Amino acid sequence: MIQPRAILRAFQLGIKSLMLHKLRSALTMLGIIFGVCSVIAMLAIGEGASYEAQKAIKKLGSNNIIIRSVKPAEENVVRSSGRSYVVEYGLTYGDAGRLQTTTPGIQHVLPMRIIRESVRFNRFSVPSQVIGTHPIYPEITGMELVRGRFITRNDEINTDNVCAMTVGLQSRLFPCQDPLEEEVRVGMDYYRVVGLVREKSSVEKRPQGSAGSEGQPVDSNLYIPLSSARRRFGETLFRRSAGSFEAERVQLHQITVQMKDSAAVERAVPEIEAMLRHFHTKKDYEVVVPLQLLRQAEQTKRIFNIVLGSIAAISLLVGGIGIMNIMLATVTERTREIGIRRALGARKRDIITQFLVETAVLSLGGGIIGVVVGVLVPMVVSHFAAMKTIITASSLMLSFGISGAVGIVFGLYPASRAASLSPIEALRHE
Repeated sequence: MIQPRAILRAFQLGIKSLMLHKLRSALTMLGIIFGVCSVIAMLAIGEGASYEAQKAIKKLGSNNIIIRSVKPAEENVVRSSGRSYVVEYGLTYGDAGRLQTTTPGIQHVLPMRIIRESVRFNRFSVPSQVIGTHPIYPEITGMELVRGRFITRNDEINTDNVCAMTVGLQSRLFPCQDPLEEEVRVGMDYYRVVGLVREKSSVEKRPQGSAGSEGQPVDSNLYIPLSSARRRFGETLFRRSAGSFEAERVQLHQITVQMKDSAAVERAVPEIEAMLRHFHTKKDYEVVVPLQLLRQAEQTKRIFNIVLGSIAAISLLVGGIGIMNIMLATVTERTREIGIRRALGARKRDIITQFLVETAVLSLGGGIIGVVVGVLVPMVVSHFAAMKTIITASSLMLSFGISGAVGIVFGLYPASRAASLSPIEALRHE
C-alpha cells in the first residue's frame, strides 16, 4: 500500500519536473482547459435555450388545449382587379358550445375573438389587438391584474363598452395621466378603461394563416367582453385595397379548453379532433397541445445536450492525446533518470506513481482553470448576446471528472512504459 508520505513526495517531484518546462506544461494544459470550458459553456447555452422553450410552452398551460382558426390554403388565391368576395372559415360559437357539453374532464372553455384595430386617446393612436373574451381569461392564461379590475360577467351580459388594457398599451396612450375611468376609441365606439393587466410574455407569435398572423406585441392588447366584440364588430372583417376589398367571416379566432389534469388532456385530444373533423369540411383550424409540446421539448433537450456534450468531449479527447504525447516525450528525455532511480531501489510502482502524478497535475490543473473559464463564458454570452444560459452543478462535476479521468487514462501508458524500462539499459542511455 502506498504511504501518504510517498504520495506527497511523488507530487512534489511531479510539480518540480513540470516546472522545468513551464511553457510546454502550459500548452499541454490548454487542451484540457478548452475541453472543460467548451463542455460547460455548450451545456449551459443548450440548457438556457431549452429552458426558454419550455417556459414559453408552460405559459400556454400544460392542462390546456388550444384550438385556433386557420385560413385554408385554398382560400389564399390571387384575385383579379375589381373582384370582391367573402371568405368564411374558422371556429364557431357552436364549436365552443359542443366542446363545453361533450368533452369529459373539462373545466373551462374560453372563446376569443381577435380584431386588429388602432386604439385612440386624444392625439395618440396605437396599433393593437382588440380581444373579445370572457371574464375567466386571467384565470386560464395566468394574466396579472395590476390595477382596477378585469371585465366581469355583468359586463358580458349587458354588452357594456368597458375594457382592460395591458400596461404597455397604457404607457403609449396615457404617458402622463391615469387611464382608469378614461375612455378610449376603437373604430367608431368608445370604451371605458376599468383595469390594467400584464401578460406573462412580451411577444405573441401567431401561426401562419391565422388571424393576425403577423404577430402582435401582447403588451398592446385591449380586452373587451366577447358579447361587445360580437355586436360592435360583427363577424365579418373587411380589408380594403385599391378598387377591391376582401372580407373574412370568422366567428372565433381561438378557443382555449382547460382540462382537470394531464391525463384528461390526453384523453380529450382525439375526441376534440374527431368532433372538429365532423363539423368542419375543410381544415380551417389547428389544435395545439402544450403538454405534448412540453414533452417534445424535454426530449429535444436531452438529445441536444448529448450532441453538445459529445462535441465538447472531443476537445477533451484531443487534450488527453496531447498529454500522452508530451508524457511519452518526457519518458524518453528522462530515461537516464529512471535508470538511476531504479538502480537506487525504486520499484515499478514508484515510477508509475510519479508519472501518473504528473499527468494528474496537468489534467486536474487544466480542469480547475477550465471550470473557472467555463463559468465565465456563459456569463459573457448572457451579457452581450442577451441569451439566457444555465450552468448546472452536474455539468461542472461532469467536465471536471472527465478531465481527471482523461489524465489518468492517457497517463497510464507513458507511466507503464517508463516503469518497464530495464535499469541497465536506462543507465546506458545518453
